[in-house]
Amino acid sequence: MAASHALLWISKPSGISSLAISFVTFILLVGMTSAQLSANFYASSCPNVLTTIRTAVNSAVSKEARMGASLLRLHFHDCFVNGCDASVLLDDTANFTGEKTAGPNNNSLRGFEVIDSIKSQLETSCPGVVSCADILTVAARDGVAALGGPSWNILLGRRDSTTASLSAANSNIPGPGLNLNALISAFANKGFTATEMVALSGGHTIGQARCLLFRNRIYNEANINASFAAAVKANCPRSGGDNNLSPLDTTSPISFDNAYFRNLQTQKGLLHSDQQLFSGGSTNAQVNTYSSNSATFFTDFANAMVKMDNLSPLTGTNGQIRTNCRKTN
Repeated sequence: MAASHALLWISKPSGISSLAISFVTFILLVGMTSAQLSANFYASSCPNVLTTIRTAVNSAVSKEARMGASLLRLHFHDCFVNGCDASVLLDDTANFTGEKTAGPNNNSLRGFEVIDSIKSQLETSCPGVVSCADILTVAARDGVAALGGPSWNILLGRRDSTTASLSAANSNIPGPGLNLNALISAFANKGFTATEMVALSGGHTIGQARCLLFRNRIYNEANINASFAAAVKANCPRSGGDNNLSPLDTTSPISFDNAYFRNLQTQKGLLHSDQQLFSGGSTNAQVNTYSSNSATFFTDFANAMVKMDNLSPLTGTNGQIRTNCRKTN
């Protein structure tokens, strides 16, 4: 956590447990970090930053609707590994190992060139000012909004990491084969409730997945709609075609809506982890709520995204403002 370098001296009154003191300390540290982010961080140093990002994202999404989902996923995979610090954007070099070759990312993450383009524009208009971490955070929101989804307010002022963690990328990012309890646990490890996990999973109302990730489900699982499975099998043979794509939401694949949850109700979840949200477990009721009330889903998704946006940002003098998002200065 960015503020963890600060020393807090808290006397311990009698009768108060060390656990309580630790909790108070944690809350204060979180508050200190959040206080260093602000809605108007670039108001004077780069006043056109939000317009520049939104225009570029809208242009990219208009050319390829899938890019909205790609930018959202890129941000998610960044934040779940040591916080929203743009570590996922760093390229491997002879002396540096990034996160791009991790199992969840390799030959899968995309949208890097959109971030590069935005960074290039901002380096021209306000050099050395806007972090790659902030660009990625705002671009993810604008990608969702460009496909008809909700928007939300973002505090700015994140700085970029000079490190990355291949091992954390391999272990922290929830995989498509997880069962419900494992999904709940993976998100809980990042401070999310089961409710927030289901809301964030609704991001799968846009985007596509590779055959490699859902082959086992369509050929071997019983809780899947037969006609849906047959249709998907046409583009995902038992062997070969690992990179063939299918939309995560076959109903409206390029619209951010609540159709993803309605699909789960009829056993048309593409990934094993998707269908786990509606397989007789504790999250069934929430899926039912979102399937019938898109406004509730939008509100919960936006609130959960705000929480994700603020996972352990680097602020103050921590990190740096990279000139090139793909490498440290």
